[in-house]
Amino acid sequence: MTDFAGLKLAQPILRAIRDEGYSQATPIQAQSIPLLIEGHDLRGVAQTGTGKTAAFALPILHRLAENPGKPIRRQPRALILAPTRELAAQIGDSLRTYGRHLRLHTTVAFGGASIRPQIQALSRGVHILVATPGRLLDLMNQRHLLLDAVEVFVLDEADRMLDMGFITDVKKIAAAVPQKRQTVLFSATMPKTVRRLADGLLRDPVQVEVAPSATTAEKVEQRVLFVPKEKKLTLIGKLLDDKDIERVLIFTRTKHRADRVTRQLRQNGIKADAIHGDKAQSARQRALKSFRDGRIRALVATDIAARGIDVDGITHVINFELPTDPESYVHRIGRTARGGATGIAISFCDHEERGALRDIEKTIRQRVQVIEDHPFHSAEIANHSDSKKTKSQQKKRPNQRRRRKPQHSKQTARVAA
Repeated sequence: MTDFAGLKLAQPILRAIRDEGYSQATPIQAQSIPLLIEGHDLRGVAQTGTGKTAAFALPILHRLAENPGKPIRRQPRALILAPTRELAAQIGDSLRTYGRHLRLHTTVAFGGASIRPQIQALSRGVHILVATPGRLLDLMNQRHLLLDAVEVFVLDEADRMLDMGFITDVKKIAAAVPQKRQTVLFSATMPKTVRRLADGLLRDPVQVEVAPSATTAEKVEQRVLFVPKEKKLTLIGKLLDDKDIERVLIFTRTKHRADRVTRQLRQNGIKADAIHGDKAQSARQRALKSFRDGRIRALVATDIAARGIDVDGITHVINFELPTDPESYVHRIGRTARGGATGIAISFCDHEERGALRDIEKTIRQRVQVIEDHPFHSAEIANHSDSKKTKSQQKKRPNQRRRRKPQHSKQTARVAA
């Protein structure tokens, strides 16, 4: 482990780090901070829970501590883009925590909240702006924000940024930032789309990777329960009879399902709340604070709303519904087993989700442990495979081979398989 004192950070920052009780940097911090202080562009691959926010926040604070200057109206010197409100707010909190002994001004701008206080903060002048892409463009279009003075440009959770359809917005924002700048991109995974974005934004970047792309935290114990769709609500109530599930984050695919699961848990006497896109920002922040403070035991969330949740002590993650893409599964279960702790991820899998489970296992390069010891175990779902499908395809192949373009049939069979 690397001691923060050896990373050449400004003394006021080290003091704030000590105030928080930290002395040792995480691997992503130990590798990234010296490179960023030296001025390199950086492409970081790190899962949630690895400390990546501090990995870019501390060098920004250090840079500004070395040359603070007065904040300029409407012209921040550092810009951090985040895909969701929750993540933007979390980054803002981290900057204020670690910069508490510095005379720096930070503001956070995101949709779902009044734009007026954000405009007022910018008009007074800020050193660091953390924002979601949509609200940032609103501020730019209304001429309340100029990006001419940006020295450091950070894209956090770039993979989720692209998943949420922000690619065009990100490119517009990047075009408004000076060419001469330091650019930092962090992503939990590095698919081709993110790599292409990074190639267009970064200049001679160094890459820091603390875990292979699309793998899950080693300390997360993963389990799958095969259960008919109509039994899931009853099963989750029974699961939470287990007092070892102390603080649980539950994922659903839809807002409607998140509300329904929350109602079921409350009927069972379990303190729970939901966060999703239909909830007001104030309600989402209250729910998250209640979860963080331990006033509720279960938080039910959709993938987008849960992005940026950074809560210590989550003992379990439950996938009430499996995500349609494997990388979302990686993000979800990374909410537990943070900061060196262990954690358990439990996934419900119905008949229609067997394909999603297969894709997840292929991506994480391991089989998820099957738990049969529950009241609604379905042997039919557990034993379902593509064997019948494969046999039916094999019966069709002789006819397909007699066609003029056999290669097309082979491709079709391969895709179907």
